[in-house]
Amino acid sequence: MTLATPVLNPVPPTDAAPVLSVRDLRISFPSEAGTVEAVRGVSFDLLPGRTLGIVGESGSGKSATAMGIMGLLPPSAALRGQVLLGGRDLIGLGDQALSEVRGNSVGMVFQDPLSALTPIFSVGRLLSDALRVHQDLTKRAAWEQAVELLDLVGIPDPRNRATSFPHEFSGGMRQRVVIAMAIANKPSVLVADEPTTALDVTVQAQILDVLRLAQEETGAGLVLITHDLGVVAGHADDVAVMYAGRFVEHAGVEELFRRPTMPYTARLLAAVPTVDGGARRPLVPIGGEPPALVGLPDGCPFASRCAVALDACRSDEPELRHVTGHGHVACLRATEIADGSLDPAGDAAPVDQQATADRTEAGEVVLRVEDLVKTFPVTKGAFLKRRTGTLHAVNRVSFELRAGETLGLVGESGSGKTTTLMEILRLRRPEGGRIEIAGTDVGTVGSGARVRELRQDVQIVMQDPLGALDPRMTVFHLLAEPLRAIGRDRASIRSRVRELLALVGLDDSVSDRFPAALSGGQRQRVGIARALATEPKLLALDEPLSALDVSVQAGVINLLARLKRELGLAYLVVAHDLAVVRYISDRIAVMYLGHIIETGETETLFSDPKHPYTRALLSAIPMPDPLRERTRERVVLEGEQPNAARLPTGCVFVDRCPLYRLADDSVRRRCRTERPVPTPVAGQPGHQYACHGV
Repeated sequence: MTLATPVLNPVPPTDAAPVLSVRDLRISFPSEAGTVEAVRGVSFDLLPGRTLGIVGESGSGKSATAMGIMGLLPPSAALRGQVLLGGRDLIGLGDQALSEVRGNSVGMVFQDPLSALTPIFSVGRLLSDALRVHQDLTKRAAWEQAVELLDLVGIPDPRNRATSFPHEFSGGMRQRVVIAMAIANKPSVLVADEPTTALDVTVQAQILDVLRLAQEETGAGLVLITHDLGVVAGHADDVAVMYAGRFVEHAGVEELFRRPTMPYTARLLAAVPTVDGGARRPLVPIGGEPPALVGLPDGCPFASRCAVALDACRSDEPELRHVTGHGHVACLRATEIADGSLDPAGDAAPVDQQATADRTEAGEVVLRVEDLVKTFPVTKGAFLKRRTGTLHAVNRVSFELRAGETLGLVGESGSGKTTTLMEILRLRRPEGGRIEIAGTDVGTVGSGARVRELRQDVQIVMQDPLGALDPRMTVFHLLAEPLRAIGRDRASIRSRVRELLALVGLDDSVSDRFPAALSGGQRQRVGIARALATEPKLLALDEPLSALDVSVQAGVINLLARLKRELGLAYLVVAHDLAVVRYISDRIAVMYLGHIIETGETETLFSDPKHPYTRALLSAIPMPDPLRERTRERVVLEGEQPNAARLPTGCVFVDRCPLYRLADDSVRRRCRTERPVPTPVAGQPGHQYACHGV
């Protein structure tokens, strides 16, 4: 089944009254270093039925703005300005008065749905209570409305699922429940703070459709806070770009993406990986770091990172001013950029341009996986556990990886990607199948010295760099630790640490810092340097970029490409962001319920996907282009992944497959009873898919 994303919502009449007006909002927090000016003079109007997207790097003040609007700031925060809801100023109201507003006139969709839902109550009880707090309803009437809300947001079998608890729902279903709670009392304003950050692309697409439906049902104005410019392009009517606690550009979505006029906005867009066909353009990261919001210096906060800054930019901070035919921009050179006489990127050149453009010729086989199997027991009982079934996490997975090559494992959560990675890293005989690293069958290694030697050939870069680095050790000791483990002497360790820091683009001065004193990008570079310390042949990367801002992400992508080219490394990458995977992978293997259902060269797979699941994954990736994002056709998957403990007899994708619904009876019978085998694609070497219906 396919559908075209709806075009832009019609602009409301110009005389429509704003449902929310924010005027000169200022939020500050005390800290040991001084007062943190988290939000500095934010102002905007939100019209009914319109969506305002707020974007920017971490620490720019996006979430603080949302919490200030909702009155959810900690007691230590200082809040000034006006937040006018229906003409009533929410600033200065007490908890009792704000409780009457929150959930009634203003609804909130939080980033982490599990934390937003009380775990000891069923979702039906949670929704019923949200209704009865603000409406005079009987328990039965509130329960019936709760069931209707669950049905509205797409929860299957809503009457029975209303009795389930939050932990019994998947992440996407929990977020649907949170949206149902937010719209329960038909608020005039919805605030969504990173509502899709932790979700797979297919689930993200479903949640955004539900959010759009919720907005249509209530007629609410929506404040959508996100770091994903593709989501903004597809769903916002107006966009506000935040930097250092204030709006630096505010314009209509089409105007902003067509001609970004603030240099910061232009650089953000240049750093976004895309899924467009053709040659991959090098990503352009933003140099430097965002300023600390304690004692900001005079002038434009972006001046030190801006390629077109003037001397005047460092003395006075520009105010937001109107640019004809565009919107409002806080830049002294906005007029020059808007009329096309000045490039906002200036002379800034892409970092590691050749690293992205060139492809290293593949060498010898570094990793070979044949018919890998991994299962887990399903048990029941709190004290006397008994086995009631088997969860098939990885089922007969096979692939090869050569030196100088990157293989990306992609798929939704629960598809078996990380389990496959962990089975390889264990360096022990697998439950089923065979794993060979650098010509050595890990099942024959045993233990002791040979395992330690093999461990040098395989290293991992973790998803969360802060959690992966010991906070009690300096950068020098973090990099020296694996070198000591393999018996290096002090002199060679000092030399190697300097070499590693230079290799990942860090200065020697960071060697005496602790991880907490580094930025997210610097911490990930330290994690990569630590993984490279023992000169491995294979680097396993488990969601290495998901915790990073888009500007930092671009620099790390370019770094990984350069290191692979220079060192001849083999990368095995696990990721859910296919736009990122496209930039760093030579080949892609698509996994679903423990099976590889399609594999091939990256550009071939993106340009000519065969399996319906691959098509759905690719079509769900947001594109940072409003016109294309809102008019392209998308493959919409219905429902959730089946339980891996009860796999279908035939094709594992059959219950969600759009082709199955259109197939004739003979093909349907095969899909239900016969597991499809990989089929080569004529004229496309290495491209295979497992599907009866293609």
